[in-house]
Amino acid sequence: MTTSPSARAERLVNLVLCLLSTRQYLSAERIRATVPGYSDVASDEAFFRMFERDKSELRELGVPLETGRSTLAEPVDGYRIARGDYELPDIDLAPDEATAVALAARLWDSPALAGAARTALQKLRAAGIAVDPDAASAVQPRLRAAEKAFAPLLAASRAGRVVTFTHRSNPTAEARTRTVEPWGVVSWRGRWYLVGHDRDREDVRCFRLSRIGDDVRAVGPRGAVTPPPGVDLVALVAASAGPPPPTGRARIRLTPGRAEGLRRGAHPDPQGDPDVVEIDLSRVDTAARWVAGHGPDAVVLEPPELRKAVVALLRGSLDPAPEHAASAP
Repeated sequence: MTTSPSARAERLVNLVLCLLSTRQYLSAERIRATVPGYSDVASDEAFFRMFERDKSELRELGVPLETGRSTLAEPVDGYRIARGDYELPDIDLAPDEATAVALAARLWDSPALAGAARTALQKLRAAGIAVDPDAASAVQPRLRAAEKAFAPLLAASRAGRVVTFTHRSNPTAEARTRTVEPWGVVSWRGRWYLVGHDRDREDVRCFRLSRIGDDVRAVGPRGAVTPPPGVDLVALVAASAGPPPPTGRARIRLTPGRAEGLRRGAHPDPQGDPDVVEIDLSRVDTAARWVAGHGPDAVVLEPPELRKAVVALLRGSLDPAPEHAASAP
């Protein structure tokens, strides 16, 4: 049985939420009947293999998984997570750190992925298991995605159904209809991508969701699409997206007494030169526009790719507009 990375991650979150929500030890069979993602496993052997892998992964992640029995009458050992060992102590954050955490928290907020976790809690209560009402605050399995294509593509990939949609290869390109066998939806560098087999091109393709239209449609029967065994969706997206952007800092020499805006937003030169500053470099295009806006008062010392981008912007600003060029003598 092949499980997509998103389905495995969702199952692990559901398992953690289930084991956090009760102080009883839950047997493997009760977990199988309660946690979404286990009930559709074909055989006992396959379930126990999956459950053993999940337990190992949780322990590798540092989740304090306990084994024991709620009473002496219990025939087999069960499992739970020690809330006291799992929860973080009080953390003091600086204002900028708190802002970063708040922005990161906004990422996790999507009914498409939270519904199954709520179902796990409902099943626990229906089975007569005491559920801690505060457990939901300990784990919040939600994921935000602004693109309208996210929910239907995620649903199609989980159901194993072929999808059709319109897609633009770049923001200005003509939209074309694509037919894809979806393997999964993954996040990479803050963007969402669909990975799958493109039937039109007979090849593996990665599609940025922000360039997919609102016309996603699932076609054909459920279970018709199965991802290749062991496929790494994140690696496919990483290879498709190209090398990571340069990181670190850029060094800029400024005209004495000029470029005050750049001075205020930059770091001082570690070597003590009052007219050399350093700026954080995460995106060359953004940094290039900032530096080029100061004209001859800001000269990039390094890295070369930023210097090249600034020079290109400055040269572009000197080129005459086409209508002026046509009438020039």
